[in-house]
Amino acid sequence: MNDKPALSNLAAIDAAHHLHPFSDMKELNARGTRIIERAEGVFIYDSTGRKYLDAFAGLWCVNVGYGRKSIAEAAYRQMQELPYYNSFFGTTTPPATLLAQKIASHAGDRLKRVFFTNSGSEATDTWFRMARVYWKALGKPGKTEVIARRNGYHGSTVAGASLGGMKLMHEQGNLPIEGIHHIGQPYWYAEGGDLSPAEFGLKAARELEAKIEELGDDRVAAFVAEPIQGAGGVIIPPETYWPEIARICKAKNILLVVDEVICGFGRLGEWFGHQHYGVEPDLAPIAKGLSSGYLPIGGVLVSDRVADVMVGELGDFYHGFTYSGHPVSAAAALENIRIIEEEGLVERVRDDIGPYFAKAWKSLEDHAVVGEAESVGLMGGLQLSPDKATRRRYAKPDDAGILVRNHCLENGLVMRATADRMLASPALTISRAEVDEVVEKLRKALDHLRDTVKE
Repeated sequence: MNDKPALSNLAAIDAAHHLHPFSDMKELNARGTRIIERAEGVFIYDSTGRKYLDAFAGLWCVNVGYGRKSIAEAAYRQMQELPYYNSFFGTTTPPATLLAQKIASHAGDRLKRVFFTNSGSEATDTWFRMARVYWKALGKPGKTEVIARRNGYHGSTVAGASLGGMKLMHEQGNLPIEGIHHIGQPYWYAEGGDLSPAEFGLKAARELEAKIEELGDDRVAAFVAEPIQGAGGVIIPPETYWPEIARICKAKNILLVVDEVICGFGRLGEWFGHQHYGVEPDLAPIAKGLSSGYLPIGGVLVSDRVADVMVGELGDFYHGFTYSGHPVSAAAALENIRIIEEEGLVERVRDDIGPYFAKAWKSLEDHAVVGEAESVGLMGGLQLSPDKATRRRYAKPDDAGILVRNHCLENGLVMRATADRMLASPALTISRAEVDEVVEKLRKALDHLRDTVKE
């Protein structure tokens, strides 16, 4: 990083050597890569000195904001003392063990154990294998099928991409793999028709019951869903949805897997999304806010129901990663959680900045091209529509979203677009003035869409 000629030519070096995730490299190299050099609070700065308000917290993950020196110092101290050791062969390290205890203290009475991974994608692969192993250990080896949702997202490994309901991902690599099935999503705005949200929530949930009956109770191992669909567009389910899902899983004796990779660690105003919706999962993958993205780390919360079998009856579980519970990542995550606790960020989202964000975000519904603006905590989804009275969508939804996103970026605001929905998930530390800035700049981008696209 002290090579000044290289630093002055990073875009060309990037084009020549760096393959980016989820990117059209031909298009990216023609446009040129944006080089982000530093960050502080909720702002990032590129190599030209331009400042952007990051309303997406990196990739749903920088919950405590950028520039937390105490996390860097915790990682540095651990790196000096023990930079690495594995958790294989009957060993552990103090940070990994203490982190498991700390996570469990916030996860509820039934989720007392953690299996560590390096990412949310790896956490998905882990619970996927664990669910099948669990049923086999109970003498039910035929319970291997897993049900997920269309337009859900659970990572980009082979199992993760298969479980996710993203058609474009399935088209690359002959996915989904065998044994995975998909049902509809609780996306009332686009799919609810004449039903009320409450009626549609029940209808969407009962697709699970129908799919289990189609496959057979004795074949289905688990159902997985995000509390709120993230990459799918911040799809907030009707209030009737999750209680019915929990009822069905219990009645049909299948494992309920709640994907907490995005919603965990305070984003919804509770430590975990399942707590917001009042359900108790059997397994729950975690990542992102666990370390606020400062270092890679993920895991799976394991309920007593599953852990008692894993510990008491299974024997060896032939699964794990070289860096599972990496001591430096674990030390960073411990400090991250200490900040969340001591600054009361979960309570702040629930009682203060979350309600303020909700009111400011909702104010955008008066705009001509906004069909709805909904949020929970600091997670918002805004539906673009050329005709809000009929809930009609744009003929080219991707183009509408990209137009708004790019206008925001040109004016110093980082947001995400999923088709014709605009997504926000700012750091839990965002101020009221910064929320106002997000809404003001987004409103100008909406004006640009209104004045540019005629349908």
